[in-house]
Amino acid sequence: MNKKDIADIRKRFKLDTDLLKIADIYNVYIKGETTEIFHEESRSFSLLDREQQELFLANFKKVLGGKLAEKLFEVKFQRQEEGQADHTQRLLYEGLEAEDADEWKENMQRIALKMIEDRQYEKDMVVTFIRGTYFKTTKRAPDETEIDMRDEVYSTPFILGSINQTELPKSSLVFDFVEREFKSNVLADPVIKLASPIGGFLFPSFTDNAADVNHIIYAASKVNNPDFQFIENVLNGEEIMTAEDDKAVFEEIVKAVIGEEVNSRTLAGVYDEINHMLKVEAEEEDEETPTLDTVEVTRVLKASGVKDVSTEKVERAFHQVVEDKNYEMKASHVIPSYASKSIKISTKVADIKISPQDLRYVKEVNYNGKRCLLIEVEEDTIIEGFKLSPEELVE
Repeated sequence: MNKKDIADIRKRFKLDTDLLKIADIYNVYIKGETTEIFHEESRSFSLLDREQQELFLANFKKVLGGKLAEKLFEVKFQRQEEGQADHTQRLLYEGLEAEDADEWKENMQRIALKMIEDRQYEKDMVVTFIRGTYFKTTKRAPDETEIDMRDEVYSTPFILGSINQTELPKSSLVFDFVEREFKSNVLADPVIKLASPIGGFLFPSFTDNAADVNHIIYAASKVNNPDFQFIENVLNGEEIMTAEDDKAVFEEIVKAVIGEEVNSRTLAGVYDEINHMLKVEAEEEDEETPTLDTVEVTRVLKASGVKDVSTEKVERAFHQVVEDKNYEMKASHVIPSYASKSIKISTKVADIKISPQDLRYVKEVNYNGKRCLLIEVEEDTIIEGFKLSPEELVE
């Protein structure tokens, strides 16, 4: 599943659309530090009042917010053992196929119970499951006759889960117009924090407009902070790597090949080569994100001017760092953002931020036996409103 697929289904979570239909909703209330369901409620989504529908739709949209491999992760299911009736892939698939709403609710209840069995939550939690159908319009050729595009669509049934904390409202002072007096207003009903889900999932994943029931989209609450225990024990998913993990692996692989020290020109060349890969992808509107394997890393390093680089040497580095010479990193994960000053240069004297394309103008030099940072500039340097005067460096 790519970012375009995520963006398209996400924008469909709104009222009065015929491109996403929600049939059933099932809510489970779990009290903190308990091992049982306190309350459950299942009904047709259409029976909710309009205000409740809007609140839930905004919540579901939040679940699918964020970037892939940072807040959203495509997770492959673990292999099902023979007779493993409570495997989440099976529960979701059977729930998706169930004609009877009670049957799908029973499967979702078993997933909720797996959550409780996995851990005891400190706060009261609400788990919400919905079952619906997502429709995606087909692309038509320019010479085709003008007809309603919605006559031809891809149709995909789905299940989405959302996990939300609750909190007690704060007491407040109010003025009673009837009694003409001030009084305290103490509310005892917990508020479900639908605006900030702490986790969720979408099943199945979509690949080339087709359902992929072997993968599930997991949503984390914070960037680069997935709940690995939930993924493994509740979703029965395999291990995942975050964008942050990919970046760290790439850095260690490069260090294993060229050493701990690198000059700014070489590092700028590495970033430029990878950024070029991403630009080509964007220009060609390729939905497949470019990846860096041993062959691509070798090519990038050679193109950046690194000497004595071979595929064999890079393969050894891959095996040394991740123990898998077939490992692939997404190119977008390993370089700083080219749209901002995303590189931070830290020294004892100052912290400097620059954009990756300007890295080549920064050098470390030796002056009078001291290590100095040299920044090439093409315009006046302004410090607190003053123009800095140039000085000749003569050793």
